[in-house]
Amino acid sequence: MTPRHDWTTVPLTSDLIRGALDLERTERGVLPHRLPPAARRRIPDDRLAMAESQPSGVRLALRTAATALELDVVATKRVYPGAPPRPDGVYELLVDGRLAGSATVPDGDTLTLDMTTGTGRTSRGPMRTVRFEGLGGGEKDIEIWLPHDETTLLVELRTDAPARPAPAAGRKVWLHHGSSISHGSNATTPTGTWPAVAAALAGVDLVNLGFGGSALLDPFMARAMRDTPADLISVKIGINLVNADLMRLRAFGPAVHGFLDTLREGHPTTPLLVVSPVFCAIHETTPGPCAADLDALSEGRLRFRATGDAEETAAGKLTLRVIREELARIVAQRADEDPHLHHLDGLGLYGETDHAEEPLPDALHPAPATHRLMGERFARLAFGDKGAFGPGGR
Repeated sequence: MTPRHDWTTVPLTSDLIRGALDLERTERGVLPHRLPPAARRRIPDDRLAMAESQPSGVRLALRTAATALELDVVATKRVYPGAPPRPDGVYELLVDGRLAGSATVPDGDTLTLDMTTGTGRTSRGPMRTVRFEGLGGGEKDIEIWLPHDETTLLVELRTDAPARPAPAAGRKVWLHHGSSISHGSNATTPTGTWPAVAAALAGVDLVNLGFGGSALLDPFMARAMRDTPADLISVKIGINLVNADLMRLRAFGPAVHGFLDTLREGHPTTPLLVVSPVFCAIHETTPGPCAADLDALSEGRLRFRATGDAEETAAGKLTLRVIREELARIVAQRADEDPHLHHLDGLGLYGETDHAEEPLPDALHPAPATHRLMGERFARLAFGDKGAFGPGGR
């Protein structure tokens, strides 16, 4: 029998919701956004619009003596016809920094996406309640991490004791931008994405601007980061530029310079770390575009392949090896005028040897164990004593 509770409604305010840059209030509830309105008005495609509404790194943070809480949500479930069903997004509960529970909701709105045309259609679904009980007595700090890969409309939060936004802990804010790997693709939980793992180990507050398919050096992205308060900034650049076949080497270098120049307008002396791509066998020496492997899809498996021609690199097509070399060169070139700019070779997070032991399951995104490995390595390499974000790098 479910115990009875005297519920108190907790307002869904900006000081309660961490990791989001904007809260959109709709007729059905509050939708956290990871990009501000000015940037969203510049979004050129539905893919980025979907990705930025998926709350990777977004969590509710409150202090309360509650022993139980309920969160009403409307989740958006994605369906890819012909592909395996996607697992439900996971809500994780942390009590005083320790994982204390997890939950899912079975349905909600449904977004059906055609992988061949990129088109989609949405059908409206029900609200569901995420419930956590047995939280113990006494005042405590509670975080509810929202599903990193499932758009989540927040309807109402209830606790069985008064609650207030958790006070600021004085931790540094780490602002990170990257691709679907940073977003958390193939991670199974929101605290299991590699940026979340690294942030927990380093004791910093994460603002995750990792967007599936969309780390493309967009000027509006740089402006959004420029205008976002942060103590530490990192940008992980490369894989999306290759698998989208977006630009050639001639355009890539100036685009990187322009992105960094914009960041420096708002953060002139903030430690800024440029991270090159992790190992991805299909694109190491073969350019994009990247496409779904239709043979694998017909067997119910999701896998990607490179469709470019390695011979075209001579004409300026980008590969991951080309991008790593160019990023290292650009950072070295800027170092004299920017002592707070740093470089990290992505192969230090996941390299060819790692690939041999733990291949990318779909040839593009890391497995959950690899996310943890990357997070642990990033915490050591970036936040360690000699890292860009460590005592010696600031």
